[in-house]
Amino acid sequence: MSETAYDPQNIFGKILRGEVPCHKVYEDAHVIAFMDVMPQADGHTLVVPKVPSRNLLDADPVVLGHLTAAVQKVARAAKAAFSADGVAVYQYNEAAAGQTVFHLHVHVLPRHDGVAPRRHAGGMADQKMLAEHAERIRAALQG
Repeated sequence: MSETAYDPQNIFGKILRGEVPCHKVYEDAHVIAFMDVMPQADGHTLVVPKVPSRNLLDADPVVLGHLTAAVQKVARAAKAAFSADGVAVYQYNEAAAGQTVFHLHVHVLPRHDGVAPRRHAGGMADQKMLAEHAERIRAALQG
């Protein structure tokens, strides 16, 4: 268990409550997936459970099951939408491991051979580009 309590004022909590907009890719009863505003690769998507969890260490195993199924679905769509050679899936737990938003989330990055990911703190991406990338993934999810 995490020694620090979940803070509902984190950015993902605000997105889940509709207080902050996002470029949504996928949503079901358990998760929401949306474009990362500081993408490390074109199509960089975040998959977030709707149930408040600080990270993997304090999440209910049932929540993790729903999250994992959604990550797989989004990863397949992102890979197809960006004609990627592969997909990187990252998940960080606590600051020492690189977690910066303390609401459980999984990064899905379409990857191309020989192309290094960009820096995550490289600045906010163009909103029009994020909207276009989200549309490509939504189209791939539709089949």
